[in-house]
Amino acid sequence: MTIQEIESQIVDEFTALDDWLDKYDLILDMGKSLPPIDPKYKTDQFIISGCQSKVWLHAEYRDGKVYFTADSDAIITKGIVSMLVSVLSGQTPDAIQSADLNFINRIGLNEHLSPTRSNGLASMVKQMKLYAMVFKMKS
Repeated sequence: MTIQEIESQIVDEFTALDDWLDKYDLILDMGKSLPPIDPKYKTDQFIISGCQSKVWLHAEYRDGKVYFTADSDAIITKGIVSMLVSVLSGQTPDAIQSADLNFINRIGLNEHLSPTRSNGLASMVKQMKLYAMVFKMKS
């Protein structure tokens, strides 16, 4: 699936819910369904700076595509990184770098996050795009 198709699915899931408490529950559920990261990547080397909570992100390049695994010590942040992993993992470096990730605004996430969580979200996106850039340069 393309990034846009995955984003549309997420937008559909969120727009089906009226109440932001239900939307937060959906984010929490997404965090719970995030595949576990290998414990060897839960080190300082893989922590995303700029996040208030701890977020570990690992990227692997196989067959021309980037695959992400992640985890967080905060459940809401884990849900947010889970959305990003579901959208960007398995995509090409070019697709990741050019993704505008407009689903974040379309579901209203930015306006419902604290400033520190918004900064953390921006740091996660930046790190994922940096991984894509590095893999593109190496290929």
